[in-house]
Amino acid sequence: MQSYFLAILNGAVLTVGVSLAALLVSIILGLLGAGAKLSGRPVLVGLATIYTTVIRGIPDLVLMLLVFYGGTIGLNNLLEWMGSEATVDINPFAAGVLTIGFIYGAYMTETFRGAILSIPKGQAEAAWAFGMGRTQTFIRVTAPQMVRYALPGFTNNWLVLIKASSLVSLIGLQEMTYIAKQASAATRSPFTYLLFACALFLIYTAVSLYVLRKLNARYSLGTKRGQLQ
Repeated sequence: MQSYFLAILNGAVLTVGVSLAALLVSIILGLLGAGAKLSGRPVLVGLATIYTTVIRGIPDLVLMLLVFYGGTIGLNNLLEWMGSEATVDINPFAAGVLTIGFIYGAYMTETFRGAILSIPKGQAEAAWAFGMGRTQTFIRVTAPQMVRYALPGFTNNWLVLIKASSLVSLIGLQEMTYIAKQASAATRSPFTYLLFACALFLIYTAVSLYVLRKLNARYSLGTKRGQLQ
């Protein structure tokens, strides 16, 4: 039994890796999506709207299987059409990271868009009046305030993303959910190993909430005092 518990702990490290890599992808896509929606350009607004609407309307499991199996078939058919005899196998880690990141990028888009809209427009206009460019204004004025407004929604997205990382077990990636299922089948003791995996997920959640609450407190310094004044 000890070997199975150690294997699940090793898988837990992979789960963290998948989650953090997918989070990075989702943040990048979220910022790009929010920028597109707030750009005022009809084409960009339309593309970003289609992205957030379609992705949020399709189950995560369907997208995971579509990217992994459908992507592999599509790439191989493309290579065959081009006359190549080579074949492509999508790496389960890459497929899991990109799919989860792509899914939660849609949610991050709305989170970041709402946070940016919460910042008074006059602050950006004042920065432009002082000669700052749009990029400098975003880095020095918009982004620090956006973090404070986005953190509640960001926290929810991150917690759901951690749990969604278990879906990569369905495409053969040996993270902790996959190993827990294998151990349960081998020993016929599903509750022992699945509950252990549940406990690890709860630890991840508790640590994440602690860190994000500290971060939220840091970015909220002076806010309540300013409101009282």
